[in-house]
Amino acid sequence: MSTTDPDNPLRSPTSPVGPYCSFGGHLNNAELAETLSHHLLSFLGRDPQRAGNRELYKALAYTVRDFLIERWVKTQKEFYARNRKRVYYLSLEFLVGRSLGNSLVNLGLLDRVSETLKEMGYNLAEVREEEEDAALGNGGLGRLAACFLDSMATLGIPAYGYGIRYEYGLFYQRLLDGFQMETPDNWLRYGSPWEFERPWNLYPVKFNGRVYSYQDDQGRLRYEWVDTDEVMAMAHDVLVPGFNNDSVINMRLWSAKAPRDMDLVSFHRGDYVQAVRDVVDSETISKVLYPSDDIREGQELRFKQQYFFVAATFQDILRRYQKKHEDFKQFTDEVAVQLNDTHPAIAIPELMRLLLDEGGLGWEEAWEICVGTFGYTNHTLLPEALETWSVDLFGRILPRHLEIVYEINRRFLEEVAARFPGDQDRLRRMSLIAEGDEPKVRMAHLAIVGSHSTNGVAELHTHLQKTRIFKDFYDLYPERFNNKTNGITQRRWLLKSNPGLAALITEKIGGDWATDLYRLRELEPLAEDGEFRRRWLAVKHDNKRRLAALIDQRCGISVDPAALFDVHVKRLHEYKRQLLNALHVIVLYHRIIGGRAEGFPPRVVIFAGKAAPSYQRAKLIIKLINSVAETVHRDPRVEDRLKVVFIPNYGVSLAEKIIPAADLSEQISTAGTEASGTGNMKFALNGALTIGTMDGANIEMCEEFGRENMFIFGMTAEQVEAARRDPARQPQTVYQENEEIKAAVDALGAGIFSRGDSAIFRPLVDSLLSSDDPYLTLLDLPDYLRCQEEVGRAFDQRESWARKSIFNVARMGKFSTDRTIREYAREIWGLKV
Repeated sequence: MSTTDPDNPLRSPTSPVGPYCSFGGHLNNAELAETLSHHLLSFLGRDPQRAGNRELYKALAYTVRDFLIERWVKTQKEFYARNRKRVYYLSLEFLVGRSLGNSLVNLGLLDRVSETLKEMGYNLAEVREEEEDAALGNGGLGRLAACFLDSMATLGIPAYGYGIRYEYGLFYQRLLDGFQMETPDNWLRYGSPWEFERPWNLYPVKFNGRVYSYQDDQGRLRYEWVDTDEVMAMAHDVLVPGFNNDSVINMRLWSAKAPRDMDLVSFHRGDYVQAVRDVVDSETISKVLYPSDDIREGQELRFKQQYFFVAATFQDILRRYQKKHEDFKQFTDEVAVQLNDTHPAIAIPELMRLLLDEGGLGWEEAWEICVGTFGYTNHTLLPEALETWSVDLFGRILPRHLEIVYEINRRFLEEVAARFPGDQDRLRRMSLIAEGDEPKVRMAHLAIVGSHSTNGVAELHTHLQKTRIFKDFYDLYPERFNNKTNGITQRRWLLKSNPGLAALITEKIGGDWATDLYRLRELEPLAEDGEFRRRWLAVKHDNKRRLAALIDQRCGISVDPAALFDVHVKRLHEYKRQLLNALHVIVLYHRIIGGRAEGFPPRVVIFAGKAAPSYQRAKLIIKLINSVAETVHRDPRVEDRLKVVFIPNYGVSLAEKIIPAADLSEQISTAGTEASGTGNMKFALNGALTIGTMDGANIEMCEEFGRENMFIFGMTAEQVEAARRDPARQPQTVYQENEEIKAAVDALGAGIFSRGDSAIFRPLVDSLLSSDDPYLTLLDLPDYLRCQEEVGRAFDQRESWARKSIFNVARMGKFSTDRTIREYAREIWGLKV
């Protein structure tokens, strides 16, 4: 294995040959075609001359997997040979999307495969469309986890991602009369060629039962968890290649299996349904992503999911560690565990249980190992979103873990009382148990207390952690808090998703930016090159033309690629304020039909995103967007001045088509509510300009780009907080004093956009006018309208717009997950990279 970095032997040699290099491409076209034919015949039982795109996709996936597994074996051997510290990234979500294109890019096989398929009479783009999205996440949290794995592999970090192999991913979204309809997303219905099933990595996971206490031979009080129900966890590995190097790591996902095949007693007496019921109940745990938690059964299943994957993961971690160690003295030197939000926080009492009850350690020694092992990433600023579990449910399903949590809390509160004597309110606020009619375990508090590091994901987010949501903990443990601003992987979000722009950039500055995004700074002088600006805009126009074709195909709406593509795609939530954008659309519509929109460019407003099935307000906003679109498109006075599109079933592969085509990126959350955002980074990397609030990572993007290269509006987080406390704040005042805003809100209430039904959008009208609206939508609307007018004027100045676009891309270096992961590795995990 060649190497140029003695501290990181998995890094590729310097002077890469560019993003589309021939690394790993030792097969010529004829040999590659022969390999594909072999896989079609032997793996799929298909005559190569009669294979369609779906069969060819699978054969190609198996061929690529051959490259990956060879490199994965070498990578694992290297980790063991050098006895390197391992990083375990625990996440209940991994929003992977499609793997074929990403693997071809990272292996340097994209051009070779495209040429070979063309010679065989196939089109690679069409073949890639046969792959199902692995939608094993709800949004940014899961997509960040997937980007992190890409960077870990590219940086040669000995890492593993651990999660759940959901049989059904995030639901498939359809629109029926403008309403969101959810249908199952059975992404595995044709199987997945990317995973390796590992039946020998099969672990029992316990639930329920009781705790038995006894004295051991040395007179020590010991505990045993007995009379439990068991589910088996089986591993499935999905390989993640680094870019242009030999490093391949794996994401290990657990599926639930019954501990036995069938209840033979019930079977022999003829009760066949009861005979298989245990099998069905056991395997429900990994059946579906994040069941609804608004009913008791949903809460219980979600809690079981969290423990299920954590318990299996720690058995796997201990198996690997105990290959070379008989005690736990070196555990924190060789194991680092990162908790991606609170979903895996049950890992803290689980590790304590393993160390105390099965390892025989004393409390102090076990706790020191526990705190030294874990790092915790917090992803929310909304207090209501901080995860809690009822003590009743917790104790019924995990009785030993609840005992451990209570003991952690007792010792912790003693520490707090010693530091802040007499401060009973502080003890109540910081307790791991929220008392009340239904006592609850505060998982964020548990994660902070049981970890040596708690990090936010943007500078503002971390500041608000320290000063607002976790202030008490920061007062106690200031050294534990740190910031790790999120990023994205440029391999997927530029090199793969926007090959036209990637090729133009590479032609001008070389391909090193694919592993060092700061190299994009070399684009800055080119912003003044008229020919480069022309080519830059031409790439954007081509991307818009392709998206226009997709919109026509999927939505039946014809849009002009020359129009301003104003894009708002993300999970539907009130704090992300798709409603604010919809109000702007209504104002634009009123201006057009009232003859007050002269001088502003035609605009295509594009929405996409899924609302949680039980989130009725968010689903009503989807209906509103589609109803406004219907009204706008039906009105002959509008013509092509304004189009409104909601593209259904948003996911990673759809994002890869939308984002490169965007002119304007909507990042308009209420300041102080978005922890970071990564969609803002993806759009900016692809040359879209941002309209946004000073929230999350928007602030750091503004620092990098300069305010003159973004469109900033609205209140700051401090102003939002002050406005929420101000009893005089009245959305009604904005409504009464601004004629355009009043007309827009009145139109909603009058049924103008609902075929005369004045009741359907009344909940939205009431929330907009309420002084208790936590998202301050109407208060920010006047400045948003002003800023959108500025956008329209700027878009008409195409040369100036191109300069801003180029400058934004040139300043994106900070926002690579490569930088983020380096910071995690050095400052949290104790690795040298």
